[in-house]
Amino acid sequence: MATLCFNAQCVPTRLDVGDFQMCDCIGKALQLGMSRRGFLGAGWKLAGAGIPLLVGLPASAAENEQKQAAIAHAREQAKGHDTRLVLLGTAGGPVWWPNCDREGISSALVVGESVYVVDCGNGVGKRYKQAELGRIDEVSGMAGMENLRGIFLTHLHSDHTIDYFNLFLYGWYDGLTAVKQPVQIYGPGRRGEMEPVFSIPGQATAAPPPVVNPENPTPGTVDMTNYLYQAYALDINDRLRDAHRPDLRSLMQVHDIVIPPISGFRSPNETPVPRMDPFKVYEDENVKVTATLVNHFPIWPAFAFRFDTDDGSVVFSGDTSPCDNLVRLAHGADILVHEVIDTSWVDALFPAPLGARETAFRQHLLNSHTSIDDVGKVAEAAGAKTLVLSHIAPGHAPRANLVRAQRNFSGQLIIGEDLMQIGVGRKRNS
Repeated sequence: MATLCFNAQCVPTRLDVGDFQMCDCIGKALQLGMSRRGFLGAGWKLAGAGIPLLVGLPASAAENEQKQAAIAHAREQAKGHDTRLVLLGTAGGPVWWPNCDREGISSALVVGESVYVVDCGNGVGKRYKQAELGRIDEVSGMAGMENLRGIFLTHLHSDHTIDYFNLFLYGWYDGLTAVKQPVQIYGPGRRGEMEPVFSIPGQATAAPPPVVNPENPTPGTVDMTNYLYQAYALDINDRLRDAHRPDLRSLMQVHDIVIPPISGFRSPNETPVPRMDPFKVYEDENVKVTATLVNHFPIWPAFAFRFDTDDGSVVFSGDTSPCDNLVRLAHGADILVHEVIDTSWVDALFPAPLGARETAFRQHLLNSHTSIDDVGKVAEAAGAKTLVLSHIAPGHAPRANLVRAQRNFSGQLIIGEDLMQIGVGRKRNS
């Protein structure tokens, strides 16, 4: 297995921003870039084409036709497979991208009739129904969620969790009450210490912002779920009393992922991504799920997941820069679903000359994600057979840019689209 030397042992590149490092936020970077000199009018140029795409242009009829053909072809190819990868949402970032029909990041692995969801971005419930992952009631038109077996959250950024609880509040009326066993939910535990405050070189450090929920400022997945129960207490109590719904808590079991002891690990702020071997998170009769820490500092923990089935293996990178831990996890995988960022968009957001603040945010945006040119290198180093681009930032990134990932990858490249389905392994009776 090749070693990927982007960052030794996946330790994040330290930015020269005084005593602190900044938090990751595609939305903040977009806000900063758009506010500079009326930047809405500056335009994002596709190299050699002169197409303004800063805020996106509506896709042409030919582009839409090409995309729909790719989705239809992939779905047809996936028919007959016992195991299928279904892309529910393929856009990255806490942004409603203009002129873009990608929903927020979410994928599903379907093994037989069982469904395992990875991340719950904006629109996951709608896409779940559109993908027909459950039986459809002919009278109500509802797509059942009775086959949902598990939910796995790579990290707790809002663009990966915003519709997590919706799957249960709406699923209450969409077949979730017919699950044969509680849905198993796995996600990051508590961070344990506050992340650093972003400071700007050459400027006085501002007073730290007020801490939200100071008694538990870095909640994990179990905490988050409990808080959501409380936030929706009025609705839940009404459904229990007026509609005689079964208790939602009987339909789910929530787990904080327990990270095994790691040699050299000191703290989330000092050694957020130490070298480690993949560790088991979950196993049933269909899948074995293993995980590893990846580099999305300062969010911690941030995981990548690998699903091994009788038909093959699928790996989900989560949000990360190029990372040796991920390469080890994805070694020999049939499919690697990997996030990607278009650096030409970042360059357009932050054109020269840059001040200290813009320079720092630009660099961090690049250091916490994987570029189009690097994502193929990651897949090649892992020996993955197929690379699927997802969590695409910006959501309206042009296909002509994304195909550059093939330059550094000898396997099959698929530019992910919402509702695309990809078969894993051989078809039945083949």
